[in-house]
Amino acid sequence: MQKITPFLWFDGKAEEAMNFYVSVFKNSKVVRVTRYGEGGPGAKGTVMSATFQLEGQDFFALNGGPQFTFSPAISFFVNCETQQEVDELWEKLSEGGSKDRCGWLNDKYGLSWQIIPSVLGKMLQDKDAEKAKRVMMAMLQMEKIDIAGLKRAYEQR
Repeated sequence: MQKITPFLWFDGKAEEAMNFYVSVFKNSKVVRVTRYGEGGPGAKGTVMSATFQLEGQDFFALNGGPQFTFSPAISFFVNCETQQEVDELWEKLSEGGSKDRCGWLNDKYGLSWQIIPSVLGKMLQDKDAEKAKRVMMAMLQMEKIDIAGLKRAYEQR
């Protein structure tokens, strides 16, 4: 069992969100679902809580009600190895949500995600400060991160 697990509070959409996330990420699965019984407080048969895994990371989801919502102050950072992976996750996760700058998006449940190619971090940490600066300036102009665009800025082409 993971020592620290993200706990996600939903207003009645925990099962729908869990199934959506499991469908988006390849190495994912539903681990356990707990449903309300006769005693409530939710309707009998509806999901009270659920645990699931995305790429080996455990998550706990609760149908807690409308008291709390998500904020971009917490986001899930997704390291991507290829442009195809960036493109696929960007489109799937932003559907019904919103796209923002620098690889950030909000999904249809209000969760914030950062869809980032791992090569970006390597370029930003380059010992050549000018290369790193050019990559940063290129990234700041992007919504979805474009690896080819980053490489052009890095190589100054």
